[in-house]
Amino acid sequence: EIIRGANLAVKPGERVAVIGPNGAGKSTLFNLISGRFGSTSGDILLNGRKIDGLTPYEINRLGLSRSFQVSNLFTRLSVFENIRCGVLWSLGYKYTFWHFLANMHDVNRRSEQVMAMIKLDRRRDVLAMNLTYAEQRALEIGITIAGGADVVLLDEPTAGMSHSETTRFIQLIRQVTEGRTLLTVEHDMGVVFGLADKIA
Repeated sequence: EIIRGANLAVKPGERVAVIGPNGAGKSTLFNLISGRFGSTSGDILLNGRKIDGLTPYEINRLGLSRSFQVSNLFTRLSVFENIRCGVLWSLGYKYTFWHFLANMHDVNRRSEQVMAMIKLDRRRDVLAMNLTYAEQRALEIGITIAGGADVVLLDEPTAGMSHSETTRFIQLIRQVTEGRTLLTVEHDMGVVFGLADKIA
């Protein structure tokens, strides 16, 4: 997979859509930015800091989070448990597994807030595998923002949705990424125009 001559700058708080035909390298670009793939040349900067060469989890801890084309959930955990996984590190718990999760009131409170933002609070105890497709996509976005990342990458967030689901989802994405930097890959031009300030 090759990307040559790519030069993209996104300002804090901007919403940018990356468009292009299948095979153009849009998802590859996301994989390079998020550390999933390593780059052989060039620089990738996050808030002025060089991040190429860092692992995905290191980049995430610096404030960048992403979703994938295919939902990437803990299917046998509930909506609440999925969101809570995304919240834990951001609140400083790291890998302290001896904490009793029910007593982590700050984690649970933040998880409840995120569930309300993505409008899945009424589905709190439903296993992820039993959600509708649109609900699973909403949950993935919830996990993406749960850690409080300032920069959010969404890879085809509305793929496979009906027109009515897409319309609702555009509004949801706008709400949950308010005040954040958004970079999205999208084929649906209605979604692009509904979300983006700029198009690349």
